[in-house]
Amino acid sequence: MSEVDLAGVPAIIRVPARVAAPPIVLWHGFGPPASEEALMVLLPMDDVPAVKVYLGLPLFGKRAPADPSELARRQAENLATGVFEPVVLGAARELPGVADALRKLGCLAPGQGIGLFGFSAGGAAALYALAEGEVTVESAVLLNASTGLGASVAAYERASGGSFGWTAETRALARRSDGAGRAAEIARGEPPPALLIVHGAADAMLDDAGVRGLHRALAPHYDGDDAGRLRLEMVPGLPHAIRAPEDLARVRSLVGGWFLRHAPGASRRP
Repeated sequence: MSEVDLAGVPAIIRVPARVAAPPIVLWHGFGPPASEEALMVLLPMDDVPAVKVYLGLPLFGKRAPADPSELARRQAENLATGVFEPVVLGAARELPGVADALRKLGCLAPGQGIGLFGFSAGGAAALYALAEGEVTVESAVLLNASTGLGASVAAYERASGGSFGWTAETRALARRSDGAGRAAEIARGEPPPALLIVHGAADAMLDDAGVRGLHRALAPHYDGDDAGRLRLEMVPGLPHAIRAPEDLARVRSLVGGWFLRHAPGASRRP
C-alpha cells in the first residue's frame, strides 16, 4: 500500500500479491466510507489480481476546505453547484489525468481499459465518467449509488426536510448527470461495460427508484450475448452505510466476484 499523488489527485494504491488484470479505480462517498482510507478498509479486494487505486474526492480529505463548516455552507447555499458539481463531476473530470498517471507508473498498459467502482456520490461520479467516455471502462460496480443530481437532491430533501430551489442551470446539470437519461452513452462499446448495480433494500439515504430506473434504461442496450454484463442486485437488509460484519461479507463477495468474473485481459500483466 502506498499513498501517492496522481495528476493532483490524492490516492492510495494497493498492490496484490499477483497482478494479472488492469487496475480498478474506486471512489468513496460523502458519508462512511468518506475517504480513500475508509474505502480501502471496506473493500481491500486482495483476491482480485488487479492494482486497486482508491481516489480522494475533491473537497474531501487532503483537499478539504480549511474551514470545517465550508462544505455544509456550500450544501445549504446550493447543493448542486456548490457541492455536487465540483465534487461529483469534478472527480469524473479528473479520471483521464489519473489514467495517464497510471500509464506512466506502469499500472495501466496501452490499450487497456480500467475497472471502476463508486459508492454513493462516488457512484454518480462513476456513471458520469462512463457517460462521458473519456476513459475506457471495461467493468464497473455501483454500490448504494446516487444516479445523478436529481437523486442526490431527493436524498438531501428527505434528510433535511427542506426543499431545493431548482433553476435553469441546475436542471441542466441534473440532465447532464442523469444516469438513466444517458443510458445509451453509458452502454457504448463492443461489448458494453460489464456493470453491476448493488443497492441495499434498507438504504434510507437513497431509495431504490433511481437504480431501478437506471437498470430499466440500460437493459435494452444489453441484449443477446451481452445480457449477462448488466445486473441489478437488491440486497435485503443492507443499509446505506455498511458496517456490520455480515453486510461487509456480502458486499465484498458481490463486488470482488464481479471484478473477478469480468476482469479484462486477465492473462495480461501490465
